[in-house]
Amino acid sequence: MSMNNKQRWMGGVVLLGGGVLLAALLLKGNEEIKHVGAEPQTSTSPKLHAKPKPSAQEGQMVQLQPLAVDVETEKRLLEEQRRSREKAVAEQEARAAEFLAMQQQAEADAARKAAAEYAAINARRAAAQESSDNIPPEVAGSDVKTKGQQTDTKKSVDTAKAEAEKKAAEAKHQAEADKKAEAKKHAEAEKKTAEAKHKADAEKKAEAEKARELLENGDKKWMVQVALAANQANADAVVSKLRAKGYKVTTSPTSKGIRIMVGPAKDRDTADAARKKITSDSSLNMKSAWVIDWVPLDQR
Repeated sequence: MSMNNKQRWMGGVVLLGGGVLLAALLLKGNEEIKHVGAEPQTSTSPKLHAKPKPSAQEGQMVQLQPLAVDVETEKRLLEEQRRSREKAVAEQEARAAEFLAMQQQAEADAARKAAAEYAAINARRAAAQESSDNIPPEVAGSDVKTKGQQTDTKKSVDTAKAEAEKKAAEAKHQAEADKKAEAKKHAEAEKKTAEAKHKADAEKKAEAEKARELLENGDKKWMVQVALAANQANADAVVSKLRAKGYKVTTSPTSKGIRIMVGPAKDRDTADAARKKITSDSSLNMKSAWVIDWVPLDQR
C-alpha cells in the first residue's frame, strides 16, 4: 500500500469514527433530556377537605396536617425535579467535553503521524540529492503530489474539528436554554402555590367571621358541642370532617382547649335532633356530642 493511500485511509477512519461517536453521544443526551422532561409530576399532598380515617377509640381527635405541610411538600417536589434536570444537563455537558477532548487527541495523533511520514520523505529525498545532482522528473512530481495530499488531509482534519466545536457549542446553548425554562417554570409553580394558600386562608377567615357574626348578633344560641380539641390542628381536622357532611361549624377557644360546635339551632329540640344525627353517623365517630345553651363571652 502506497504512502498516499495510507494517509487517505487514516483520515477517513478518523472522520468516520468521530462522526459516529458524536452522533451516539448527542442521541443519548437528547433521549435522557426527553425522559427527564416526561417524568409525571405527582403530588402527594393531601386535599384540603380530605376525609381522614376515623380512630377506633371513642372521642379521639383525628389529626390532619395544616395547609403549610401541603405547601412544603410541593416545594420539595419542585426542588427535586429541578436538581434532576440540572444533573442531566451537567452530564450532557460533561459528555460533550469528553468527546471534544477525544476528537482533539485523535487530530493531534494524526498530525504527528503525518509529520513523521513527511519528515521521512524529506530525509529520503535529501539522501537522493546527495548521491546525484539530477533529480528524476517522476520523483519531483511525486513530491508535489505528496504535499498536496498532506494539505488535503490537514484541511479535512480542520473541517472535522470545526464541526465538532460547532456541535458542542449548540449542545451547551440548548442546555442553558433548558435550564432557564426550568427556572421559570419553578418560579411560576411557587407563585401558584402561594396564591392557593392565600385564597384558602381568606376563605377560612371569611367562614370564621360569618359564624361569629351569626352567633354574636343573632338570636340562635342552641349549639351541639361535638368535641374539645387540644390544639388548632386537631380542631381543623374535626371542622373539615363536619363541613364535608354539610354542617355549620364554629369554634371557641377555652382554657382547656378549642371547643367545636355545630349550629346554632332555633330551639333545643332542633339542636337535639342534630346531635342524634351526628352521633349516629359512624363515619364521624362522635358519640359524645351534647346540646348546650352557648353564649359568646362578650355577651355574658
